[in-house]
Amino acid sequence: MEQRVSTNQICMKDWFDSPAFQRAYHCDAALGAFLAPGGTVFRLWAPTAERVVLRLFQEGTGGAPRQELGLTREEKGLWTLRVPENLDGVYYDYLVTVDGVTRRTADPYARACGLNGNRSMVINLARTDPEGWEADVPPPLPPETVIYEIHVKDFSWDTASGVKPQWRGKFKALTQTGTTLNGDGVHPTCLDYLKTLGVTHVQLMPSFDYGSVDEGGDPEQFNWGYDPVNYNVPEGSYATDPRDGAVRVRELKEAVQALHRAGLRVIMDVVYNHTYHLDSWLWRTVPWYYYRQNEDGPPSAGSGCGNDLATERSMCAKYILDSVLYWAEEYHIDGFRFDLMGLLDVELMNRIRATLDSRYGRGEKMMLGEPWSAGGTAARPGTVLGDWSGVRRMDGHIAVFCDATRDAVKGGLSRPDARGFVNGGGLDAEKLACCLRGWAGRNTLAPSQTVSYLSAHDDWTLWDRLVLTLDRARRFDALTPEVLRANRLAAAINLTCQGSLFLLSGEEFGRTKQGVRNTYNAPLSLNRLDWNRAWENRALADYYRGLLALRKQLPGLCDKSTLAAARLLRVAAPARDCAAVLLDNSGDSPWRRLFLAYNAGETKVSLDLPEGSWDLLADGDSSTRWQSPTEATGPVTLPPVSALILGQK
Repeated sequence: MEQRVSTNQICMKDWFDSPAFQRAYHCDAALGAFLAPGGTVFRLWAPTAERVVLRLFQEGTGGAPRQELGLTREEKGLWTLRVPENLDGVYYDYLVTVDGVTRRTADPYARACGLNGNRSMVINLARTDPEGWEADVPPPLPPETVIYEIHVKDFSWDTASGVKPQWRGKFKALTQTGTTLNGDGVHPTCLDYLKTLGVTHVQLMPSFDYGSVDEGGDPEQFNWGYDPVNYNVPEGSYATDPRDGAVRVRELKEAVQALHRAGLRVIMDVVYNHTYHLDSWLWRTVPWYYYRQNEDGPPSAGSGCGNDLATERSMCAKYILDSVLYWAEEYHIDGFRFDLMGLLDVELMNRIRATLDSRYGRGEKMMLGEPWSAGGTAARPGTVLGDWSGVRRMDGHIAVFCDATRDAVKGGLSRPDARGFVNGGGLDAEKLACCLRGWAGRNTLAPSQTVSYLSAHDDWTLWDRLVLTLDRARRFDALTPEVLRANRLAAAINLTCQGSLFLLSGEEFGRTKQGVRNTYNAPLSLNRLDWNRAWENRALADYYRGLLALRKQLPGLCDKSTLAAARLLRVAAPARDCAAVLLDNSGDSPWRRLFLAYNAGETKVSLDLPEGSWDLLADGDSSTRWQSPTEATGPVTLPPVSALILGQK
């Protein structure tokens, strides 16, 4: 629906932004549809509405309403209705009349819905709990955080995954154990593979109800899912039955429970910066309130998606906070990754952090986000946003993705042939030192605010960028030695940076999308995780696996405090394109000091070690030397495009 801007709507923008509106209409009531003793209660916040009518349906799509009932206006813009009947499993929507115009809308606060989210559903959430749900708890907070980003559909879509055909691409695939490559019984895939890798958190790309896939259509449809429709309902295309509103709820809970049992915490990728269309349930309920507008009236579009949520307005902030708390409580979600956090305000982010801490304990629920936006946004004057300029004003337990490290290691995103340390761009020792410190003292307060990463779902995979810059033939499927060496060096740098760690699923085995940069709606044949490649390139995966296991024994790298940067004792550049670092590793470790060296050049380098004897822990060939370390004294040779990690007891 096209939204036309009137003079009255521009005036409403100023009214919505005013303290007077907040005083008059901020409402702290729990919103949505709830079962209560003797009936069902409906609450909708619609302060500009003249009339609100509830419609009840037997099915989630199609058919005429079985009943229409008017809601009563209360204080603070709240509309309520109590129906003396348990309506569990009954579908509903609203007719909301504003300025004489009546719009049909689903409930923005719905916890369940029908096919494609067009109709909300009343639900008794207790009946969706899997067996043992009350006893479900995440594994203890690990000494180090290693996040592994997956997309529910592409994670298990490959027929070689060994997942049951009817579960491929579904939440249920995350519950299946014992899967192996083509069912060979030898090479683990999916959940069993993750248990061997050394990651601590699984980050699910958007798993709320999104609008870019028809839940009842072709099962091969694919989208990343950054298109919110119902923020508090799981995505139906990941359920075995998207037509029954309870199934998606139960199956996401089962997936979280299975990941917890596997020793993995669960992070949810949340998109509170925009909605799929401006014509959303939020807009239809309270036209324009939840959205930023430019001075002349049109919607702000700093998200690059046609609209931005006005998170600085109190009821929008409440909506987002309530949503985060709902996922944490009802689904046992352990962390939240905020898409385009540069569009969310710092006050809200700090409020979410403080509320999670008060309910669950300091840092128990992880928060991380992208400290940027896709463009400028028309936030209310005085609003401090959660982009790079606002990071230092955010709580120290809100982490941000460090694109500075990503770009330094493999090259920036401006063009496909851009180069970084590992692929011919030169190795700057001082910039490397900033990467190793998680840019603490410059971009962040401490490594607790840094997420070090080299690739994510968007832009080129690490492997593809290395192929584009190192292999003239651009053989994305080939295991080219030059690309493999550069990938190992990149991994060695990233996995020795302070801060939390983040990996795109499949990065460890050279995941390729054939050089395609943006695959948000590309075919599954391109996006799927290739489980054959995971084992064809197992040597690279083992290199990652060994580094992750070693890192967890090195407190000098895992330190997230404001004192962590001081552990970096000395930085030297012994040769062109080569850097060496001495690091304080005091703490619970066999080694009190670390010597890290990185050679991005094409010639070997001879290095003088600091005084004393050193154990060889890892080099460019093996990341598991630490399991049977050999002693190193005097000069050591660092081969081209490789790393060296030594420890001193």
